[in-house]
Amino acid sequence: MQNDLFDLSDSVIIVTGGMGQLGRQYTLALADRGAKVAVFDMDVNADRVKDRFGDRSSDEALMFVESDVTSRASIEEAVHQVERAWDSPTGLINNAALDSPPGAPAAENGPFEDYPEASFDKVMEVNTKGVFLCCQVIGGAMAVAGRGSIVNVCSIYGVLSPDQRIYEYRRQGGDTFYKPVAYSISKSSLLNLTRYLATYWAENGVRVNSVTLAGVFNNQDEEFLTNYNPKVPLGRMANEDEYNGAMIYLMSKASSYMTGSNMVIDGGFTAW
Repeated sequence: MQNDLFDLSDSVIIVTGGMGQLGRQYTLALADRGAKVAVFDMDVNADRVKDRFGDRSSDEALMFVESDVTSRASIEEAVHQVERAWDSPTGLINNAALDSPPGAPAAENGPFEDYPEASFDKVMEVNTKGVFLCCQVIGGAMAVAGRGSIVNVCSIYGVLSPDQRIYEYRRQGGDTFYKPVAYSISKSSLLNLTRYLATYWAENGVRVNSVTLAGVFNNQDEEFLTNYNPKVPLGRMANEDEYNGAMIYLMSKASSYMTGSNMVIDGGFTAW
């Protein structure tokens, strides 16, 4: 694959939150293109790794490192493990994030006026501060080395306000359910962090981009899908593997002239 723009065989890429639904997808897709991929996650015990990655859990191109993205010391130690085993990182996907899913406790999904301050702080600490710290530590190391690519994972709900009408069926059923505010604020903050770092590190050869993603199908209830899908021109939520191509592109030489950009992959959701 020497002439392949999408060849990642010289890459060492860190994926935060790599044990999650999309993080697992990115990890395997990048490894399949030749990259060495380190999964940073809070829970990487052997049983869970085996459950999530099966036979691939022993793949020599994969590494599973316990790391807390809200702790600079934890990130630094995790990076040292990667460097000792392989080399300094050339890529970072800031994928780790918290959201309040439909099944979260009522206090998490109540009206804006009553949204708990502690919940706000927790989401912001992971989704914004966690990305900030990973960029400081890992992006800073890339800048010293004079090369690298960072992808900050954003959301349509960081570009548009959630349509609370999607959840009206929950309220009619007796639940006081609203899509919470903290997730939207945290994801919108990454758009300008991306632009800031893209210009800050441009002379150091570090590219920084964001991807704005729509919802991913994960066995959501039928009433939710009935309300959500018509808002998407393609008429459905994304399959979990449909964002892999963007990650391969942004980690590869194919995107060598792309920085400070926000790639929107949402089935057309934000076009309406």
